[in-house]
This record gives sequence, structure tokens and C-alpha cells, in this order.
Amino acid sequence: MTLLRQDRPAVAERQGGLDCDLLVVGGGVNGAGIARDAAGRGLAVVLCEQDDLASHTSSCSTKLIHGGLRYLEHFEFRMVRKALQEREVLLRSAPHIVRPLRFVMPHNAGLRPAWMVRIGLFLYDHLGKRELLAESKFADLASSPLGQPLRPGLKTGFVYSDAWVDDARLVVLNALDAAERGAVVMLRTRLVSAVRGADRWEASLRPAGGGAPCTVRARALVNATGPWAESFQRSTLSITPQRSLLMAKGSHIVVRRLFDHDHAYILQNPDKRIIFAIPYERDFTLIGTTDVAFSGDPARPEITPEETSYLCAMVNGYFNRQISPADVVWSYSGVRPLLEDETSDLSAVTRDYLLAHDAGPGRAPLLSVFGGKITTYRKLAEEALDVLAPVLGSARQTWTAAAPLPGGDIVNADFDGFLAVLRREYAWLPGDLLQRYARAYGTRVRNMLGAAASVAHLGRDIGGQLFEAEVDYLVKHEWACTADDILWRRSKLGLHAGPDTAGALAAALPGFVSKHARRDDRHALSA
Repeated sequence: MTLLRQDRPAVAERQGGLDCDLLVVGGGVNGAGIARDAAGRGLAVVLCEQDDLASHTSSCSTKLIHGGLRYLEHFEFRMVRKALQEREVLLRSAPHIVRPLRFVMPHNAGLRPAWMVRIGLFLYDHLGKRELLAESKFADLASSPLGQPLRPGLKTGFVYSDAWVDDARLVVLNALDAAERGAVVMLRTRLVSAVRGADRWEASLRPAGGGAPCTVRARALVNATGPWAESFQRSTLSITPQRSLLMAKGSHIVVRRLFDHDHAYILQNPDKRIIFAIPYERDFTLIGTTDVAFSGDPARPEITPEETSYLCAMVNGYFNRQISPADVVWSYSGVRPLLEDETSDLSAVTRDYLLAHDAGPGRAPLLSVFGGKITTYRKLAEEALDVLAPVLGSARQTWTAAAPLPGGDIVNADFDGFLAVLRREYAWLPGDLLQRYARAYGTRVRNMLGAAASVAHLGRDIGGQLFEAEVDYLVKHEWACTADDILWRRSKLGLHAGPDTAGALAAALPGFVSKHARRDDRHALSA
């Protein structure tokens, strides 16, 4: 639902700056989720991000909404239960970008006995509410199509349910909903300093490219900078961090499709880690992830040859088709900020989060987010606002659990039924293109297509079925301004289109950006 301006909380302009209730620093999934929740509770919100939305950790996940089956071995029952409950919430609130996915676990008796796996799956089925997903079951892989891609010795296994997510679009949709509820979203804008007063923060924000700085005065500040959360407190805010973070690099590779069905595989390995092999972008298989200690720049993690070889070797232990580094068509790496504990095994470090609230007489509130995972971002945001909203004078109740994300208001969360309606409505669109549009934009596909009544009405095909109408929509409504914004975050068309498309898009984008330039793009609110 698009809110009318008079229904939006006002971010006031005063003395060349902005006055707000809450300044959220960090445009990943946690920052965008907190900004959305806060705006919906009637608070005036500014969200700033030094790069694009989901530029780093939040677009480098394994693309799963899951409880984390392996965390049961570490007795993380509370975290798994919370994640399983959130899995159900997200399936309902964004059925276009979150969808059910069945996983095949081939049984290797030398790693975990069958009774242990059965108990784990029973707990996984029953720890959290499960209404939309099928329960786990035993699988005779010797006689099933699910076993055909596997090596001959793998004759039995198990099948269970989790969900897949377009992680970068999840972030964009949270920011979009925040903006439509009144938040000011400032991308490619870095917080360079912040001074804490008795009742407010005064922050200096500088846009990339040398633009004029902006002063934001906020009654409270949220540090949702992910891998930078500790260093941001120490270096930018001159505050001793409440917790230390461990940096773990997770890398993924993408190869041509290894199997023809729509299930994913979860592969147990001798080092006690698990690797996923997931159907990806129709023509590919996504394989990941590694878990490697990292000490470099979180903005520039890169996969190493050793990680690539490791992922290939783990997959080759299970599949008939053998792969090598030469088969990798794309790879990506992200840095996970983990709460430091006493374990020396990165894979055993908790994926739970901590919200550190620092406030008191003579100190404007600061809330810092340490750790977390994409599955529980909404609950994290809700808990953050349960702390901050009363301090900031908002008495509005929690609301996001039952509220669809933009485009997610699909009747009964029935994506297949929704797609069938679209196929009748837009019979002139190629089926695969319409399905991509429906997955990306949900019910807002009609906004993107506008009055188009033929493919010709979509404008020039820039390459890979990326038409001008979609580029125009992404620039106007979703803050896109570079080729990477469109090809790798708001879509994964970069996998399907060649370098010529990236070049043509980069050349065309300045015209679209200029067309939709606002008098003051700090206040670019999506309509």
C-alpha cells in the first residue's frame, strides 16, 4: 500500500540539515528492516548506506531462509526455533521472492548415523510452526530421480523442506517499504562523524563523488553496519564496543546445471561442514559455502583458489558429473560478522545476534547490531524497535509479522495461482520473461509494465531480455544507478547476459538517472 504524504512521519529540514527520530547506519538487511519497522511505528527515519543497498554481506548469502539444521548439533535450539518461525512469516509476507525448496540429504553412514539424522529432522519439523512446508521423509535414492545425479554408492537419504530467497531484493523491498512509510533513504552516502549529545546525535553524512555534506540530527542512532559494527563504534563514534566480532568469509561458486529437477542437495562432508548444491537461475547450480577466518577489508573479500578447489572436491564426492575450477562461471564472497565466543571452530560459532543498547542520563540512545543471519532479520528489527520505540515516544505495536513486503500481497501467498492470472492478463509476454517479472516484482509487476500491450512497448532490449521499461522502473523506484545495481543485485541477469549488455546498460543509465533526478535526491521517496 502506498501511503499518502500526510500519513507519513516527517523528517524535518532545518538549518541546512535533517531532523529525525532515528538515524539508521547500514543498508543491509538488518538496517533496512529496522528502518522499515521504525517508519511503520510512526517514527521519522533516515537510513544511510555508504554504497548500494545489499552491496556486501546481505547479497552474498546462500540465498536460504532456513532454521539451520546443522545448528541442532550445537544445541542452538532457541535460535533454530526462532528461525523456523520466521521462515513461515517470510513465506507469507513475500511469496514472490521467498519460495519453498525441498532438500535432499544423501545418507553417508560414515559421517552421521541414520538415527541421528532422523531425530534431527523430527526436531526440525516440530520446533517451529510449519503450515506451508511439507514434512521430512525417507528417500530411496536408488529408485528415485533424485538419486540419478548421485554416485552409485548413495542409495538412501532424506528429504526435508526449507525456503529460498532472493537476498538482495529482500533488502531493496524493505528499504522501499520504509521509504513509502516516510523514511528518507540516502544511498552512496557515508557517515563520516557523529557527535553524541544529551538528547540527540549530530551526524555529518557525505555523499560519494564529493557532493556537499549533510547534517542529520537524530534522537537515536542505530549501528547496523554488519562487519563494520565493531570498528564503526571504535573509530567513528569513539565508543568502546560492547562485543567483539569474528569475521568469517563465505564463498560460493556457480556452475552449469548439475541436475534437472527442482530439489536442492545438502551434502555432509568429512570435515563436519555441510555444502549446499542449489538450483539457481534456471540454467545453473549454486554451490556453497566455505567458512574461512578473514582479516581483510570486508568490502573486498575474494574467493581463493583453495576455496574453489574445496567446493569442487566436496561436490565431486557426491555427484556423477565431476567439476573443476574451469567449470566455474561465477563466484562471490561475503564476510559474516559472528559474535566472538570461546570456540576455535568457525562453523560452531553461533549465528545468533546481540542487540547492544547504550543509553542513560546525558547520552542519546545508541543501538548496535552484532551478528545475525538473514532469516531472522525481521525479528531482529522488531526487537530493536521494542527497545527504541518507547524511548522515542512511539506507542504503536509490532506490525511487520502480518504485513506483506512490496509486491507480496498475493492472495493466500499462492504464487502459482498469481502467475496463472498474469499469464492470462499478459498473454503477449514470453512465459519465461513473465515468470521472472512475477518473481522479482510480485503484484507490482503491473506497475513496472504500465500500459504496455506488446513486447515492443517495453522499449529497446538492452541485452538478455533487459528492456528499457524495466531499467526505467528500477531507476525511478528502486534507487538503481549503475549496471551492477541492476545486473547483480536487483536481478541476476549478469549471469545470462554478456559483457556487451553491461556496457550498453552502463552507457544508457545516465539518461535514465537524469530523467528521474529529483531536486534533492536525499528525499527520493518511492511512489
